[in-house]
Amino acid sequence: MWTLIKGKVLKTAFIDTLPILAAYIILGMGFGVLMSDAGYPLYFVLLMSTFIFAGSMQYVAVSLLTAKASPATALLMTFLVNARHLFYGLSVLERYENTGKVKSYLIFGLTDETYSLVCSQPHVKNENRTAYYFTVTLLNHLYWIAGGAIGNVLGSALPFNSKGIEFSMTALFTVIFLEQWKETKNHAPALIGIAATAVSRIVFGPDHFLIAAMVIIAISLLFLLQRRKEEEHLA
Repeated sequence: MWTLIKGKVLKTAFIDTLPILAAYIILGMGFGVLMSDAGYPLYFVLLMSTFIFAGSMQYVAVSLLTAKASPATALLMTFLVNARHLFYGLSVLERYENTGKVKSYLIFGLTDETYSLVCSQPHVKNENRTAYYFTVTLLNHLYWIAGGAIGNVLGSALPFNSKGIEFSMTALFTVIFLEQWKETKNHAPALIGIAATAVSRIVFGPDHFLIAAMVIIAISLLFLLQRRKEEEHLA
């Protein structure tokens, strides 16, 4: 596994992930501070960042832990928050094909930002593609762990008002959405997501719209995928 980290690939991956480094350190620090305010020590933050590695869910997990939520509640909330990865998984099936022993780690470490790089970096040669995917995923993972650790240490040592920190994840997703909109010509998936969310919120209300929106989006995207395959077959 570690033999995939090659000098040239590592340099390319590091340069490509520099914006993510800045974002993950800041966002990870926010998570670390929230965990510190909730009374959780550094080792707990390190374990969560290493084995969960889901930024938005880790922010939500702080509330679940402090509220002593049941395992069933935590399971349902985790599914809802991370359901978007179902669509990421579908779209990287071909890219992650033949990636060997690291495939499981690539799937585990697929975040919004990693997905963005995997889908938008044409400069990587085919023979280095698996090494690039692995290195990008590992670097982003380490950035997040480091950010959480720094935030927890600072939160424990310094007085800090953590009110509003959780909004940082919303801000990040907004930026990612705008960047993807600018980089892609096909805006159908984005428009489907916006429309499905808006309609579901109006019909089902703010507390119950998420599942309905996800179902509508999933069905719509699967329909588009099937239609595209049929068009390619006819061509």
